[in-house]
Amino acid sequence: MPITPKRLSTPPSTASKRRALIAGGSLAGLFAGTLLRQQGWSVDIFERSSRSLESQGAGLVEQADLVRALRALGIAPVEPLGVTAFERVTLDRQGRFIDRDRSHQTQHAWDRIYRALRERFPEAHYHLGHAVTGLAQNHKDVRLDFADGSSAEGDLLIGADGTLSAVRDAVAPGVAPRYAGYVAWRGLIPESALGAEAHRDLAGRFAFYRLDGSHILGYLVPGADGATEPGARRYNWVWYRQAPAGAPLDRLLTDRNGHRHRISMTPDRLDLAVAAEMRAAAASLLPPAFAEAVAATPEPFIQAIHDLEAPRLLYGRVALIGDAAAVVRPHTARGIDKAAGDAFALAQALAARPAPLPEALQDWEIARLTEAQAIVRHGRRLGAPLEPERSSQQA
Repeated sequence: MPITPKRLSTPPSTASKRRALIAGGSLAGLFAGTLLRQQGWSVDIFERSSRSLESQGAGLVEQADLVRALRALGIAPVEPLGVTAFERVTLDRQGRFIDRDRSHQTQHAWDRIYRALRERFPEAHYHLGHAVTGLAQNHKDVRLDFADGSSAEGDLLIGADGTLSAVRDAVAPGVAPRYAGYVAWRGLIPESALGAEAHRDLAGRFAFYRLDGSHILGYLVPGADGATEPGARRYNWVWYRQAPAGAPLDRLLTDRNGHRHRISMTPDRLDLAVAAEMRAAAASLLPPAFAEAVAATPEPFIQAIHDLEAPRLLYGRVALIGDAAAVVRPHTARGIDKAAGDAFALAQALAARPAPLPEALQDWEIARLTEAQAIVRHGRRLGAPLEPERSSQQA
């Protein structure tokens, strides 16, 4: 149910140190929080989940904005955090290489980046179990209200609470994710789970296989403990498959307890029969190396692919970043990169202009909206061959 923003009736803050409230404790929120703290802001992050997010996410591809934000936080050199693929290859159904590109590319593990950011953000100011139920603002302050009855006030609210953002619902009601007609099956397994032949074909490479209305890709990322040496890494795969809205999608997103999820299905809740059917399809449709990687994944998970663009990023003292602002399709490999770029540019804008916040962020909003729109359009072009139809249904 949409949250209605209210005017703030409580007295404005008199503290001299500017305070930022961040809704969402994933990577977008952590980038914003750590960068603003570095500038002297007081920052509190409020995450709706009652559990640490470290087990979420899988692999991600290194891009320029991600590197820029990490280096700004002193997480440098960035290269040892990732694993480099020394070529990009395309396989045929029998597993033969039919295309090779010697371009290098570095991949990271989502959990490794998350831990690096959490280590730089004080635990006392990172609050789990705080689901947003409302917000209010006036010309000087903004307040967040939470499901447990508590609230918090600050000078700036950053909505970094993802695709199903409660903050966005409050300031931009009616802006909702739209399903694209296909899903991404994902898996993350120890490198040692790959057999000798699969390891020979996939390790050290960014590999693809394409078939009608579907494709799969995979690459190595650091191990759970951040290890990057051979044998201690993990293999990350993503398999895009069509799932028309309605009964086909409902089945994939209904968990083993009968609850239908809106956007994604975590490994611990996935219907075991659905997972078994996915593995059987992999055996009949994919090259041997990829089929083996899928079969070796005890707990795959599902992400339904959506599009979303907020018409604005700045609503008084509320700024939207990351997936709360725009959801980009994973083909672009820019989701985390865009979130880091949003946060980095936001911090720069506030450092450059200590003027009243709305004025200081106007240029930031224009620049990041333009960037997001370009990435969203690019993702739609890349994903068009996977769409069974142009779906206008909401999540």
